[in-house]
Amino acid sequence: MSGRGRAGGRPALLLAALLLVVAGCTGDTSPVPGPPPAAARWVPRPGTPWQWQLDGRVDPRADVPVYDIDGFENTAGDVARLHREGRRVICYVNAGAWEDFRPDRDDFPASVRGRPNGWAGERWLDIRRLDVLRPLMERRLDMCRRKGFDAVEPDLMDGYLHDTGFPLVAADQLAYNRMLARAARERGLSVGLKNDLPQIPALVGDFDFAVNEQCAEFGECGRLVPFVRAGKAVFHVEYALAPADFCAEARELGLSSMRKRPRLDTWRQAC
Repeated sequence: MSGRGRAGGRPALLLAALLLVVAGCTGDTSPVPGPPPAAARWVPRPGTPWQWQLDGRVDPRADVPVYDIDGFENTAGDVARLHREGRRVICYVNAGAWEDFRPDRDDFPASVRGRPNGWAGERWLDIRRLDVLRPLMERRLDMCRRKGFDAVEPDLMDGYLHDTGFPLVAADQLAYNRMLARAARERGLSVGLKNDLPQIPALVGDFDFAVNEQCAEFGECGRLVPFVRAGKAVFHVEYALAPADFCAEARELGLSSMRKRPRLDTWRQAC
């Protein structure tokens, strides 16, 4: 979606209506800014330290240059504060599951809601339905851009590997992930590929960084090397392993690694 239009007459009325739709997730009726030039899009470099906090509003005390925080729970003011402190900020949104606790939950028709995914209040989405999901995800990306985020982390990008209640295949996931990447980049946001290790060779060119959980625990970190070779960061966490069990390999591969609690609060142990 775009916040551009001309003043006066019917076009102005259409513009006002469009802005109200775009702002539905947050209640913010301020215009969505236009994207910066493509060359200005941020691409984090391998080994960049980061903080990942999704349990509410951000605590800015971690001394790292990159924060990945919840796009709904944090305000433009929170993002601006991190920017003033020299940080880049990633907007977390769930792209693969419906969440019954989000303000836009009623915009998702029952036909695209599948089986529970193991997290309270969440159900897998039928990612084949680009006609339904594209505009909904574009509104979320507009929210991220309006709040001033530098990038977006769309979560649950590998539904085809799970029992979603829909007959998803790899081609469905490729199409959906590329749609999200294009929509983010059109808005001047860099975009991260979350997990989906089997499709990294096909998608590394479409994404600006990767976010991974538990590749060391499952012996899969080597599959993320294409991002590092392309000069793009791999933001990586482990939950069950101690840093002594994965940090040496992470450093060797060029990953940005730390240990976190599964609830993703402020606690972190960095490599």
